[in-house]
Amino acid sequence: MSVSICVLLAAIPGREVLLSQYEDRVLGLLPDHDAYVVARVRALDGELAEIQILEFPSEQALSDFQNDPRRMELSEIRNAVIASTTVIRVESTAPGGPPTTSADNL
Repeated sequence: MSVSICVLLAAIPGREVLLSQYEDRVLGLLPDHDAYVVARVRALDGELAEIQILEFPSEQALSDFQNDPRRMELSEIRNAVIASTTVIRVESTAPGGPPTTSADNL
């Protein structure tokens, strides 16, 4: 069963660009765990620097990603740029399939 998480990231003030660069590297590891980024957005207001929705094929894949030695090697950089991280398990509430238009109903 797949696992979806929402990641809320706050940067140490003045290090927002470095946080983004760090995340570029970490998120680049996702394909090795058969995982992917559903959404990644930059917050325009407030304390959060970045919000991500990530999809993993299983709990094991999430655990493997979190414990990936390549990710762990970057922990010093992480500690220098990220003030806080909140991870929330989520599920989609959107109906499946492409959106329909009134023309589709003709």
